[in-house]
Amino acid sequence: MARGPGKSRGTKVDRSTEANGNGAFEAKLWAAADALRNNMDAAEYKHVVLGLIFLKYISDAFEAKHAELDAQRAQGADPEDPDEYRARNIFWVPPEARWSYLKSMAPQPTIGQLVDDAMTAIERDNTSLKSVLPKDFARPGLDKQRLSQIINLVSDIALGAPADRSKDTLGRVYEYFLSRFASAEGKSGGQFYTPSHVVRVLVEMLAPYKGRVYDPCCGSGGMFVQSEKFIEAHAGKLGDISIYGQESNYTTWRLAKMNLAIRGIDAQIGHGDTFHNDRHPDLKADYVLANPPFNDSDWRGDLLKDDKRWAYGTPPAGNANFAWVQHFIHHLSPTGLAGFVLANGSMSSNTSGEGEIRKAIIEADLVDCMVALPGQLFYSTQIPVCLWFLARNKKNGRFRDRRGETLFIDARKMGTLTDRVHRELTDEDIAKIAGTYHAWRGDKDAGDYADVPSFCKATALEDIRKHGHVLTPGRYVGAAAAEEDDEPFEDKMARLAATLWEQQKEAAKLDLAIAANLRELGHGG
Repeated sequence: MARGPGKSRGTKVDRSTEANGNGAFEAKLWAAADALRNNMDAAEYKHVVLGLIFLKYISDAFEAKHAELDAQRAQGADPEDPDEYRARNIFWVPPEARWSYLKSMAPQPTIGQLVDDAMTAIERDNTSLKSVLPKDFARPGLDKQRLSQIINLVSDIALGAPADRSKDTLGRVYEYFLSRFASAEGKSGGQFYTPSHVVRVLVEMLAPYKGRVYDPCCGSGGMFVQSEKFIEAHAGKLGDISIYGQESNYTTWRLAKMNLAIRGIDAQIGHGDTFHNDRHPDLKADYVLANPPFNDSDWRGDLLKDDKRWAYGTPPAGNANFAWVQHFIHHLSPTGLAGFVLANGSMSSNTSGEGEIRKAIIEADLVDCMVALPGQLFYSTQIPVCLWFLARNKKNGRFRDRRGETLFIDARKMGTLTDRVHRELTDEDIAKIAGTYHAWRGDKDAGDYADVPSFCKATALEDIRKHGHVLTPGRYVGAAAAEEDDEPFEDKMARLAATLWEQQKEAAKLDLAIAANLRELGHGG
């Protein structure tokens, strides 16, 4: 989830090299998807492909358990008892929805209707998937021969085998496809997908080990997936965090539900407009992770002028940036932390009262850390973005008392170009940014913090006041010290002066030559 500039609501952005842990495997699936695409619009076509992958996954997981239960019939096991599966968090797949049946029927002209019927049957028998699965495979515009082809191609991949599941295969494939579809859709694709390396910076910095995690504009659920990965990587377990989300786009909400379901993540994801229909109105979250639409001018803010969330000032109707910021603050617990992506303008804008809102938030001592990121991180826009980190209480006992202080990190020089126009943050970049924040914050075992010219600076609130409450890290971190060398100053000046004189003589010769040529051409002055 990250959104580009401009009016359109939801321009989250992506990168197609995400999640490419096994390039050949994902490439094979992607080729399968292309076989079906033909002239179909990418936005429409992703639901066909992702729906089939999801169906294949839950069917394979079901079949594996079915075989296990079948072998235990002598001990009383019943492989056709749905409760046997539900007790183990495996979706019950009725006979008409099993992949083996659909594959056998793939050559039939009725395959579209059969897939629709399968999706309906799965939703009927698994309430958590109600209204989530795509059911428009029978429509006349979908070429049934191509549908048959992709069913056969997907059939060759054992998504549900235990070994594959242990490698998080399906989750990786799903993420890879989300990124490729986001790329294919251009700016609108950013609505549902945030590059995972940007999400990782937020997650690694906040370190959500335990508690309630909330993303009120959750797209396809990338923040939650990455949070769970973080917990597992730090010896935690699935379920240490409770997940709450909301997404206004219905089709994106369905993607999020499927994305989380295939990873076994239990989450409360509401559908609806966060500003006008907050589905978690009483939630106080320990962590807010979000990438809201940038500079959204279509949020109907004029209908919410007296909303209780605007504790720091009424946000302008023409830009929702500070409506999102205040929505996040409103939903933070007394010790909660928030980390989110915004356009760089949010750090310095003074138009339509935004400067006053930012000033009020700063004076309330909520701003914990600001990070400037490099440009070219996204497909749909090359503009640079920034990360905001807010803390409800900077003296909450978990870390050192840092009241009246804010850390600024300028990471604009970080990242590695993956091609001519796209950049990604490496593991080392992410570790350096997060490690700097943790050291400054006083995390256990994070080491000592020290300012680094041109990279990071711990700043007092008074200094931010002197800068007119502008939060651009470049204003605070200063310039790097000039590289030292062993050449004496007098020698260096003499050498540089000689070079300059020589270059000026050469320039004079060239000027004379150019003038002569022009005269020969009849353009003498």
